[in-house]
Amino acid sequence: METPVEKTNFIWDFVQQDLKSGRYQSVRTRFPPEPNGYLHIGHCKALVADFATADHFGGVTNLRFDDTNPAKEETEFVDGIEEDIRWLGFEWKGGLYFASEYYPQCYEIAVDWIQRDLAYVDELTAEQVRTYRGTLTESGRNSPWRDRPVAESLRLFEEMKAGKHPEGSMILRMKIDMGSPNINMRDPAMYRILFKEHHRTGKTWCIYPMYDFAHPIGDALEGITHSLCSLEYEDHRPLYDWVVSHAQNMLPGSPRQIEFSRLNLTRTIMSKRYLRMLVEGGYVSGWDDPRMPTLCALRRRGFTPAAIRDFIDRIGVSKADSEVDLALLEHCVREDLGETAPRAMAVLKPLKLVLTNWPEGKRDDLPVENHPNHPEMGTHNSVLTREIYIEQDDFMEIPAKKYFRLFLGGEVRLKGAYIIRGERCDKDENGNVTCVYCTVDMDTRNGSEGANRKVKGTLHWVSAMENLPFEARLYEPLLKEENDEVAEDAPSEEAAIPAAPVKKDFIKRLNPDSLTVCRGVMEKVLANAAVGDKYQFLRMGYFCKDPDSTVALAVFNRIVSLKDSYKKEITA
Repeated sequence: METPVEKTNFIWDFVQQDLKSGRYQSVRTRFPPEPNGYLHIGHCKALVADFATADHFGGVTNLRFDDTNPAKEETEFVDGIEEDIRWLGFEWKGGLYFASEYYPQCYEIAVDWIQRDLAYVDELTAEQVRTYRGTLTESGRNSPWRDRPVAESLRLFEEMKAGKHPEGSMILRMKIDMGSPNINMRDPAMYRILFKEHHRTGKTWCIYPMYDFAHPIGDALEGITHSLCSLEYEDHRPLYDWVVSHAQNMLPGSPRQIEFSRLNLTRTIMSKRYLRMLVEGGYVSGWDDPRMPTLCALRRRGFTPAAIRDFIDRIGVSKADSEVDLALLEHCVREDLGETAPRAMAVLKPLKLVLTNWPEGKRDDLPVENHPNHPEMGTHNSVLTREIYIEQDDFMEIPAKKYFRLFLGGEVRLKGAYIIRGERCDKDENGNVTCVYCTVDMDTRNGSEGANRKVKGTLHWVSAMENLPFEARLYEPLLKEENDEVAEDAPSEEAAIPAAPVKKDFIKRLNPDSLTVCRGVMEKVLANAAVGDKYQFLRMGYFCKDPDSTVALAVFNRIVSLKDSYKKEITA
């Protein structure tokens, strides 16, 4: 018998080398979200990489909120992110931290650097800074304030801290190399003035450290051994290392940054800035709108932690950028729910059907399994009455080729019940079918001698006399199929230079059919369903009860349909 190969990846290989060489004696990673929005599916790859790497080597993971931009950060997002991480099944055994806890140390390092002529106060405008910075092919130029006296920079920096200068009037910059081929090393900003109240520190500070300065300091102060991040930070690694090495006398550790490719998902918006635009622009009902890729939205829609972690495990960790088909994520959800979700019947677009030879007032309690592969999940009774509802799409007066559902003169079986034959139908003035009349073969009830009589079609149904009304919300991807996804922005919210205006072109790419609402009926057994409960509605897909449900009307979100395009693709 062959010994199974232990699963690994290039990150784990690097970590193993560091442990063998003695560079580190243990492993400590960190997951560092910015609390300016909710986590989305794209963050899961980094989240799992951080926690799984630490777990694999018997280490711990810190949760640190990089809250260095009070203009967009809120306690609501802190609480939501913590809930999302726990929902996925992770715990930050290394502790909970905030970058704002390190503001005093950041300030001390900044003062130390000014004194050592490694930093200076610059008074160029944002536009001038961009001009002086150069381009990817042209070297930058020194600011006229670059060589100002150390004492003057110290005084101005203290005045910035005291709130004596307006926003945008000056910044503190590192003194590295304006001629560096790496544009990130061209005297990046360390501090800017912001008269914004911070969600944790209040009005204590009016200067805030930039991400590229505060992030490596936070890692080093926490004893992080491996700082795992996405590939857009690869060009920032020399700056990360520069910050740590030049503040080493004030820091207890020296982390190693390792980059991996981020998650790109077809037909999915993977930028918090764009997601915020959708929320604030009213294009969706909120961060937890089930069409959103945020974890709170996926949880509300009915996706499971097990399915998401399976998805992340399947795509793996690599250096190569790639785009993952959304169908793979949906496939993972189907595989999980296929084993765990009980079955029930619900009709989304009801068409009345009358069983003409069924006695008036007669009701038949028919046992139906809750899961065909798990008898331990038991059964429930489906009530058959003279009048029932079927799906509108399950009847055609004149059948198309290879149409195996109900038509006039054709036979189908009602799920768990009898074989019926279409006899005639009523129509409205527009020619739409409003009612179908059928006869029942009374000898074909499940469990009877005639139950083995074969017909090609089986329909789900719900009694017209004993049912519960409900609202079904059917979801499709937010972006149209013919368009590519909107890519995540490079780290610009925390960049030294204000980001260029956000393009709104992606709004034109929104799918107008991303939400369809139906009013249907379902079995009364579903009256006991709690918010968050998941079911397979036979032949219609997997559904989850939504918090919008009321006593009078239940609301169910379709998690995914039963059709699995990914499985079809891999088996073709």
